[in-house]
Amino acid sequence: MRPPRTIRSLLFLLGILLLASNIVLAQQIVDRIVARVENDVILLSDVRLLARYQLLVDGKSESDAQILDRLVDQWIVRNEATVAHTPRPSEADIRRGMQRLLENFASNDDYQARRKLAGLSEAEVTQLTTEQIYLDNYLDSRFRASAQVDEAAIQDFYQTAVVSRAKARNQNPPTLDAAHDYIQEALIQRGIDEQAGRWLQESHSRIRVTKMLEENRP
Repeated sequence: MRPPRTIRSLLFLLGILLLASNIVLAQQIVDRIVARVENDVILLSDVRLLARYQLLVDGKSESDAQILDRLVDQWIVRNEATVAHTPRPSEADIRRGMQRLLENFASNDDYQARRKLAGLSEAEVTQLTTEQIYLDNYLDSRFRASAQVDEAAIQDFYQTAVVSRAKARNQNPPTLDAAHDYIQEALIQRGIDEQAGRWLQESHSRIRVTKMLEENRP
């Protein structure tokens, strides 16, 4: 014959049930919808993942609201890239992208330490880097042709940025010939960024976006 349950055992079981329900609730919070973009949704877990990636790359992350805006921008670019049949990055592209990421760190140990601090797996870092390459490739293909710079702009940048910075540090600046291609590409990238920014701002007015970030905070 089973002995009767004591009050203590019943309270213990009740505590286990409450703990289990809290765990389920916490899991649900992670995947709450924080925005609707047309017929798609952005989850709180998407915001958290990009925040961790920013922490890895930049050493800090933006606010949830700013990250949500970036995710909406990414949705716009991704949608246009899909329509344009932009090819996915090749394995070689991904390797180069990961190598550029690693070059931002003093050593591989430094990278691994920052990655673990950010709470990212290697697979997540590769996934997010690949996605960024894909979006950047589309923007480059769309705006590069109209972002070309002339020699006057290159020489002006050389004098006002490269030479003046070197003098401020009591260093000898590189020659214009040595810095030419680097300056040209930097100015082209700036032009692409400026055009993409204006395009994204205009695109926001043409899509339906409903943000629910505040009421979905845990």
